[in-house]
Amino acid sequence: MPPDEACRPLEPGKWTVRALLPQPRSQVDLLAAYAVPDSARGDRSFVRCNMVSTLDGAIAVQGRSGSLGSPGDRRVFGVLRSLADVILVGAGTARAEGYGPARLGDELRARRVERGQSDAPPIAVVTGTGELDGRTPFFADAVEPPIVLTTELGAAAAHRSVGDVARVRVAGANRVDPFRALDELNRLGHRHVLLEGGPGLNGDLVRAGLLDELCLTLSPRLVAGAGPRVLAGPELASPLDLDVVHLLEEDGFLFWRLVVRRRD
Repeated sequence: MPPDEACRPLEPGKWTVRALLPQPRSQVDLLAAYAVPDSARGDRSFVRCNMVSTLDGAIAVQGRSGSLGSPGDRRVFGVLRSLADVILVGAGTARAEGYGPARLGDELRARRVERGQSDAPPIAVVTGTGELDGRTPFFADAVEPPIVLTTELGAAAAHRSVGDVARVRVAGANRVDPFRALDELNRLGHRHVLLEGGPGLNGDLVRAGLLDELCLTLSPRLVAGAGPRVLAGPELASPLDLDVVHLLEEDGFLFWRLVVRRRD
C-alpha cells in the first residue's frame, strides 16, 4: 500500500460494509469483526496476515498494491493495524510500497490505549543483509522506533545504517528464521503480529506452521501478467486448509477473514 494510503488516519466512522457470512447483516462494526480471539492470548505469538488480491491472483500492479484497494479496504487495513502489537513486513515490500510509520486516527488510537497498547504499533522489518536507509520516513518519522530483524551476517550493516533510530535484533545466521523472529518480537512484548508481506515472508511463516489467520481483500479486477501471489516459494507439501470466520462486502470488494485449520 502506498505511503499516502498507509499513513492516512482512519476512523471507524459510519461504514457501508455489510456481512454475507456467517450471518447476513447490513451493518458491521469492524473493530468487533476483527477482534483478536481469546485463544490468541497465550504465550505463543498470534500471527494474522493481511493481503489484497485480484480475481486472477495478482497482489500488485507495477510492483505496488495500492491501486487494487478501495475505501473499505483502507478501513480494514487501518483496523487491523490498530489491533496489532506489531506489524511485520519484508524489507523489499517496505521499499516497494514506500512504507512510512503506522498512523492511526484519534478513535483508533484511543481504543488502543484503552486496551493497554501504545498509541501506534511499531513496524518490524525483515532483512537478511541489514542494508537499510535510516534517512527514509520509515525510520526518520517513526513515533515508535522500528524493529529490524536481521541475520548474524547483516547485523553489523544494520547497526551501522539504522542502529541509532531502530532496535536491531538478530534472528538467524545467514537467513532470518521465522521462529527466532517471533521469539524476538515476543521478548519485546509483541504477541499479536500483523504480517503484511511480501509473498516470500508470507511463505516462510506458512511453511513454518506459524500463520493463524489470513485477512484477504478480493478486488473485483483482472490484471494478467506474471506478478507475485499471496505466497511465494516452493509448493506446499499439501494444501493449507482455512475456515471462514466471516465474509464482508462493499462495492464489489470482498473481505475474507479466514482461520488456519489446525491438524491434530
